[in-house]
Amino acid sequence: MKDGVRRFNEQAPELKKQFYSRDFSREFVYTSNFDLYTSSAASWRDTFSCYMAPNPPKPHDLPAICRDVMLEYSKEVISLGEFLFELISEALGLNPTHLKDIDCSKGLRMLCHYYPPCPEPDLTLGTTKHSDISFLTVLLPDQIEGLQVLREGYWFDVPPVAGALIINIGDLLQLVTNDKFISSEHRVLANRATKARVSIGCFFTTGIRPNPRMYGPIRELVSEDNPPKYREITVKELNAHRNAKGLDGSNLLHFRI
Repeated sequence: MKDGVRRFNEQAPELKKQFYSRDFSREFVYTSNFDLYTSSAASWRDTFSCYMAPNPPKPHDLPAICRDVMLEYSKEVISLGEFLFELISEALGLNPTHLKDIDCSKGLRMLCHYYPPCPEPDLTLGTTKHSDISFLTVLLPDQIEGLQVLREGYWFDVPPVAGALIINIGDLLQLVTNDKFISSEHRVLANRATKARVSIGCFFTTGIRPNPRMYGPIRELVSEDNPPKYREITVKELNAHRNAKGLDGSNLLHFRI
């Protein structure tokens, strides 16, 4: 999968520019900085993205240079995600299928990041501080360091482990579990290496795609002593709020009761 991301980004500009767009309703979007016009500074990365579920793209909508591996990898991630949602449901004291039954695993958006070497890495970031607006995120990193997680006011490096995936709790899971699970704030430093860094994030969310379901704290997890902390929202509403304000800052504070 990582080789496919490299192949796409390192092909001739005239071959990949046909996919460049800032229209995120397209099946496949190649862009730089989705929040270019709302963020205070541009990040040092390029990204291509695609919704792989619930309605996967037609093969002809994907670049031939990475088409097959995107389709195959997304199937494996969906299978892993459904297993993880079962484990989390049980950890919450719910039926193992509860999170799947409320469509937490319904949508999957794949973001493939390419971080070229940065000539002045102290002046920018690869990705600014943020939390994910998904239920869960399955991240496939490469062996070049750069990912950091914020904990108790300090940034900690997340060293790559060969063959390992990173699982992030997203804002939507924090909302439906009423803060029993907390989404993690993280960032990516600008690439100091001589080789491009790549990562593939698969986000369990329907994003901007139509999804009328309302999400709020799960009824079984709230009580008189632990009342709901958030109002009910749609996934699209959360996406619209984050896209309007940019990556940095809390995504959920706006919806807190």
